[in-house]
Amino acid sequence: MESLTAKPFRGSGRLLGLAVAITVLLTGCEAQSDEAASMPPPPEVDVAEVVVEPVTLWESFTGRVASPETVDLRPRVSGYIDKVAFEEGGLVQAGELLFQIDPRPYEAQKQAASAELALANSQLDLAGSEAGRAKTLLESRAISREEYDQRNTALMSARARVQAAQAALDTAELNLQYTRVTAPVSGRTGRAMVTQGNLANADQSLLTTVVSVDPVHVYFEADEQSAFSSQQLLANGQPRDVRISLGGEGGRQYKGELDFVDNHLNPGTGTLQYRAVLNNPDGLIKPGQFARVEMPVAELDQALLVSRKAVLTDQDRRFVYVVDEQNRVAPRQVTTGRQVDDLQVIREGLNHGDLVIINGVQKVFGAGMQVKPQLVAMKESDQGEGAVAVAQELAQ
Repeated sequence: MESLTAKPFRGSGRLLGLAVAITVLLTGCEAQSDEAASMPPPPEVDVAEVVVEPVTLWESFTGRVASPETVDLRPRVSGYIDKVAFEEGGLVQAGELLFQIDPRPYEAQKQAASAELALANSQLDLAGSEAGRAKTLLESRAISREEYDQRNTALMSARARVQAAQAALDTAELNLQYTRVTAPVSGRTGRAMVTQGNLANADQSLLTTVVSVDPVHVYFEADEQSAFSSQQLLANGQPRDVRISLGGEGGRQYKGELDFVDNHLNPGTGTLQYRAVLNNPDGLIKPGQFARVEMPVAELDQALLVSRKAVLTDQDRRFVYVVDEQNRVAPRQVTTGRQVDDLQVIREGLNHGDLVIINGVQKVFGAGMQVKPQLVAMKESDQGEGAVAVAQELAQ
């Protein structure tokens, strides 16, 4: 009788392998599904189309404010100071009294000169009468020709004495006027160098300084290349306006006008000196202040412009991120030119119509990365005006 021992089922191994394979396949699908679900969406970035427009390029130079008129005030007559009639550091008008020198000695000199003139006039009257009688007597042969000539000579001497006395009186009156030391120009005074009670010597003692403050001059030096370019613009009838900013004023700019260009370059520095006129009605701008002067040096008919925020630096190279039609990012090396307000001139590397990332570049980690672009205006000043147009373009 055959043994009833059970035999192993040959298909059981195949079934086990199939079950394992199905399990692995399902696990892989679930992993891929989880990975796809965990992928972050493309980051949002602001992009703007490269601006193409004619621009005027400006170059910045260091300058210094100077007063058109600076006067070291000295007395024309000697005397003791009776009064200091101005506020140190204050604004004064031309002709305003600043110092009063003791006038009494000069009043006495004027009185003496007046008396001398009166005496000379009386002597002239007497000499004139005698000369007239001498002429009559000469005609009747009552006096000699010699005596007649003597009386005419006395008349001419008397006239000369009158002229001398008149000149002395004029000098005395002028000296008396000089005891009033007035402001020769309108401007701001310095401190009083000679105070009340002290002696001021004529043409020697420095009383104070007066500098004119409205307008003021700003002198600056331009390098040879910039000077040549700016001269070409000025020769073509371009406006002579410049932009001036002063230190410590938080970027505030003033409008000045060029009124002088030197006739030769400085051979030591290779620079050309310019001067701009700047209105200063409040007198707040002080001579001697440093200034930054921006002057137009070139004009471009068609310039490519991007926001300065879009230009990145990698060692000595500059580049921007460009977004293509598939919303993928590609770095583009560029050659930059001068700045125009908040825009940067691009000389090489971009074309008209390119979309450049101007906000959100920190979200880009490499070339080929996909992003979600939001179209905005390239110029910050156009953000408000172009908001409706941008929204309509995005809607389309």
